[in-house]
Amino acid sequence: MPRPIKWRKVDFIPGVRYFKPSGVPKMALEENILKVEELESIRLKDLEGLEQGECAERMGVSRQTFQRIYNAAKKAVADSLINGKAIRVAGGNFTRNICPVACESCGSEWEESYENFERILEGDYECPQCGSRDIVCVHGQGRRFCGGHCWRGQKEND
Repeated sequence: MPRPIKWRKVDFIPGVRYFKPSGVPKMALEENILKVEELESIRLKDLEGLEQGECAERMGVSRQTFQRIYNAAKKAVADSLINGKAIRVAGGNFTRNICPVACESCGSEWEESYENFERILEGDYECPQCGSRDIVCVHGQGRRFCGGHCWRGQKEND
């Protein structure tokens, strides 16, 4: 079985996702991709002024992983500024929230992202161990929906 994705928690999804140097036609530009979690690392460290440990905790990653994410972000931004490249904010392994879930058939437990919540509620999500679709939130005491602890702003379908 492949290693599960380690979701990086972000609190900010940018509305503007493309930046380019002025005076250079878009067709002639090279671009750097800045992942959403990389942008979040810059926001937390440089804009909010948090220490590395606090940033890592907010993103749900280790300090070493945070440092790798932050260094990759700085490199992309520096390359764009120095060499006149555009920046496209796109992709990554990020989520707005993380919820511990369990399979009621085999008992497997793992962490899942907020963005997969609709798939879980609709029964269109399978346990990676046994293939069952009987997935529940651990905080929800056996319900698909946990009452707001993990899936903020969602309504219970049960």
